[in-house]
Amino acid sequence: MASEAVKEFTDDNFDTEVLKSDSPVLVDFWAPWCGPCRQIAPMIDELAEENPNVAIGKINIDENPGVAQRFGINSIPTLLLFKNGEVSESFIGVRPKAALQEALSSV
Repeated sequence: MASEAVKEFTDDNFDTEVLKSDSPVLVDFWAPWCGPCRQIAPMIDELAEENPNVAIGKINIDENPGVAQRFGINSIPTLLLFKNGEVSESFIGVRPKAALQEALSSV
């Protein structure tokens, strides 16, 4: 069960919630069948709770293929950090929480 601090992004709300956001946004591109995606889910929840100044959310690429195609997502999990509507950092695969926290702290 995802934390209430973690937002659910879709093809329909992505531009409004992510690209037009006033605060930085970390987006987790995932799918239910992806083992590593499920592995990092608790870490994403923790980061969302610990970083209220950053919007953190997930987008299911099976249900929302448009955004994944737009950003060239070829493997999951992929995490993109957006600042001012632009990708400022990307992480492909499972990464240590500390590396993600460092990126969030820098924005």
